[in-house]
Amino acid sequence: MSVRIRTAQQEDTAQLRSLMLEYIVDFYNSPHPEDEKLNALISVLLKRARGIQFVAEHGGELKGFATLYFTYSTTRAAEITVMNDLYVAEDSRGTAVAEGLFNACKEYSVKNGYASMLWETADDNKRAQRFYEKMGGKQGNFLTYSI
Repeated sequence: MSVRIRTAQQEDTAQLRSLMLEYIVDFYNSPHPEDEKLNALISVLLKRARGIQFVAEHGGELKGFATLYFTYSTTRAAEITVMNDLYVAEDSRGTAVAEGLFNACKEYSVKNGYASMLWETADDNKRAQRFYEKMGGKQGNFLTYSI
């Protein structure tokens, strides 16, 4: 499968929105977000000031996306990226799509001088954990909490 990895563009909005809903609702079983909130998020990411999205395209169809957010690490006193999402459509899992998206995020982070790239995945998502270990990721010493 020949896949092109690139930054998301305005013309990707409809397909990207569909993929994001698959990821949010179907994959993570989270509630369907309000349309205006999801549209606002996509708009923010297309501006590339607070984050950036990469997409995997095959034959004019988006097969996956990865989202990087820009933030800071106090302990490093430096800017870092957080790969908040890496999603591949079911029909493209097991191909090079995930590697391409991950590498685009990593290369962007290095090229733009970020101190590190962090990410998290669900404790029960063993497939993702194996993938991240294959890509050279190391499990950190911190636990994640939310409220």
